[in-house]
Amino acid sequence: MNDSFRDASERVSVKSVLFYMRNVRTRMPFKYGVATLTSVPILHAEMTIESADGTVGVGVSADILPPKWFDKDPSKDYRHNVHDLLFVARSAADAFLESSRSPRTMFEIWRDGYAATLAAGDSRELNHLTSSHGSTLMERALIDAIGRLKGLSYHEMLQENTLGIRFESLHSELQGVTPGDVIASPPLAGMYVRHTVGLADPIMTADIPSEDRLDDGLPQSLEEYVDEQGISYLKIKVNGDLEADLERIRQIASLMDRSEKPYHLTLDGNEQYRSMDIFRELLVRIEEDNNLNRFYDSILFIEQPLERSTALNPDLADGIRSISARKPMLVDESDGDIDTFKEAIRLGYKGVSSKNCKGLIKALANLGLVRYLGQGYFLSGEDLMNLPVVPVHQDLTHVACLGVNHVERNGHHYVHGLNHLSEQERETCRKNHGTLYRELGDSLVLDIQDGKIDISSLQIPGLGSGDATATEHMIPLDDWEFESLA
Repeated sequence: MNDSFRDASERVSVKSVLFYMRNVRTRMPFKYGVATLTSVPILHAEMTIESADGTVGVGVSADILPPKWFDKDPSKDYRHNVHDLLFVARSAADAFLESSRSPRTMFEIWRDGYAATLAAGDSRELNHLTSSHGSTLMERALIDAIGRLKGLSYHEMLQENTLGIRFESLHSELQGVTPGDVIASPPLAGMYVRHTVGLADPIMTADIPSEDRLDDGLPQSLEEYVDEQGISYLKIKVNGDLEADLERIRQIASLMDRSEKPYHLTLDGNEQYRSMDIFRELLVRIEEDNNLNRFYDSILFIEQPLERSTALNPDLADGIRSISARKPMLVDESDGDIDTFKEAIRLGYKGVSSKNCKGLIKALANLGLVRYLGQGYFLSGEDLMNLPVVPVHQDLTHVACLGVNHVERNGHHYVHGLNHLSEQERETCRKNHGTLYRELGDSLVLDIQDGKIDISSLQIPGLGSGDATATEHMIPLDDWEFESLA
């Protein structure tokens, strides 16, 4: 460790972690893979830290706890999924407290806390995507607390390496590389929304039965999103039913081709394929259909179509490479460990997703690998229905530093703006983030203009959420019951 690294690193101890829950109902069902989401809890973590000189700071983090994403084990129902995610959150809190009994850098606390959280999950036979989620909650709360304590934005902390991140301890290829060497500078002030088209989402407004029409002031069909918000980036879910997928794709292509404005899209297989042959046939059929020429040319990349038990099977490498030769493939749900991206690269994948629920340091290290590998390799920004305030603000703040200029956003689609927040929280967002949100009735919604959002207001001390979280309007985790989701 050189002197400049030592001087830049802030050392702190974690003193306490409190958990809170908030239930949210969707405005329309979100169907992805094998799951359909209609209500979901947001788990909030509030962490108190103390610096080496005795100064106290507080940081927060939060995520929804969704069904059948972290763990698709058919023997587990939604209650089991939530129970597992709460177990690893509590385990991670204990691990981060234990690893910072004396002041240490954020990276040192995270490294030991991450390992201990995975070990706790291993004791329950949980997959590492599930287990690491607990660690990522603590990671984000700790980064937020340090930034707010020091008066530094996330970008400033990365530029100065206040967090003491050492990439070389994760990937030997990154010896001597610092976060400031790989992040965007300056951070992005705006980005395109890559709008999710879920498996149950209406494409054309005329196709919505009158009894299902929401009329809640927000778009409902893809047609309305394109016409009203100028959406030009799409993330399209496909589910392995070849003819049904093709028919739906033709509807989407017909809609997008009405305008000469360029559009871009990604295909998300959501682990619905057990072999590459069926997915290859889908791509071939799209490519050979003269009515889908523009659609095919607009595909940026393909998100992991293979079920996670086979996605990293070396026997499938030839199929993976053949698909990536057509359109680059990205590993997502199988990305459970720090070195997964390198393993995926050897099999023919070209990209890896950044999701805050998979970890910020992990994504930064993967960005370092992308820079090291060069042309053709990439990092994407994906969403697991991040909702205001904390999840979506922290994700956007992170992606702004990664320099990814379009990011999947779906929380604004399936949940009605900031309606699930208290008036106190909405007023804070109204005051501090007036360029990110717009008024709708007595609430706020994401302000998407020409398919873009203005995220410049997120460059504040911490990880972008500031003081907009009011835990007094939430339920302490110990008082929350799964049945309350109904």
